[in-house]
Amino acid sequence: MPQVIVPNPVLNSPFDEPTRHFFFDEDGITDKKVESRRLSSYFVPVPKPKMKGKQLALDTEWTQDRIEENKFINAVRNAVAKWRFGGYEGVTGATRQLLEYWRNPDRERRLYFCQIEALETAIYLAEAADRQGGAWISRDLKAANDSHNPLLERIAFKMATGSGKTVVMAMLIAWHALNKFASPQDSRFGDAFLIVTPGITIRDRLRVLLPNDPENYYAKMDVVPEMAREPLSRARIFITNYHAFLPREKVAVGKLTKQVLGNGRINAFTETPDEVVRRVCRGLGNKKNIVVINDEAHHCYRGKPEEDGEKLKGDERREAEKRERQARVWITGLESTKRKAGLRAVYDLSATPFFLKGSGYREGTLFPWVISDFSLIDAIEAGIVKVRASR
Repeated sequence: MPQVIVPNPVLNSPFDEPTRHFFFDEDGITDKKVESRRLSSYFVPVPKPKMKGKQLALDTEWTQDRIEENKFINAVRNAVAKWRFGGYEGVTGATRQLLEYWRNPDRERRLYFCQIEALETAIYLAEAADRQGGAWISRDLKAANDSHNPLLERIAFKMATGSGKTVVMAMLIAWHALNKFASPQDSRFGDAFLIVTPGITIRDRLRVLLPNDPENYYAKMDVVPEMAREPLSRARIFITNYHAFLPREKVAVGKLTKQVLGNGRINAFTETPDEVVRRVCRGLGNKKNIVVINDEAHHCYRGKPEEDGEKLKGDERREAEKRERQARVWITGLESTKRKAGLRAVYDLSATPFFLKGSGYREGTLFPWVISDFSLIDAIEAGIVKVRASR
């Protein structure tokens, strides 16, 4: 395979919609430039980025015959672009003020186009799609969730590592909360947020989503104007990791005591699903219809029995079973939260929202509830992520 040298991979501004991209042929990436935005597509299987120091290497093993177009995402992208150019018809006053603030070219700290597009897509779906000829999006999402997350209604944003997912979370919170404060009876919005992460480290890093945190992104990244920051502090926001959904023992007693006092039921001394939700959501008070934001959401899925031909063995099987147990805790916790408190919306953010080996789905298959995509190669071409050519 010939080695491709791309001296300068940056083709687009990070603040504007991409207008050019490098072409892929049967051998992989080329230095040929195409004067249009790259279609959303994905590679099967998904290669892991190679690391050189602190920079990513551009992997030329990506080849044309392994690309699959995300037709649903591209259709959604086109609908959102048409609505954008039409002036955001149908949005609330609070939403319009935020969109104008985010897109202001004179901002000292400008937001990336991919961040704004993710919010535009969520806003279009919630506020305008049904009246702008986009009702098919909700129907397709419902079908995808019914077959993969039958008890939840999830929408996902695919954003490359380094493209600012945490800022997008802050934008989602601001959009929901400020609309809810402006119109308390509007059932499309919520002011209680449960942010779920795969680990303690990520949970601590997301403290910037708390309006009262000294380093909060609403001020530091200028997500909302100064006059909106005080009202935003009234939102209920709780950050946890999925392990919190594991049922805990209510009383620390021995196994024999549990069998005797529990009439043979070991789990009589373990939290019920409702008790788990009550504990996890304690920080939200008595709020109902919670907005959930899942970070690194590729760890949260409902698996299915192994497909014919996918028979894992040894360490590979044990690792897949471990991932399955973790994913089951996460998604079961969300399902219990919906039954107990109700969910207004569930937003997934991930750079790699794909099914993994052992999930029961074809490895590398994109979650079908993804509605917005800004990939690694898009981030490279926009100058958001730095790369070095592989050697």
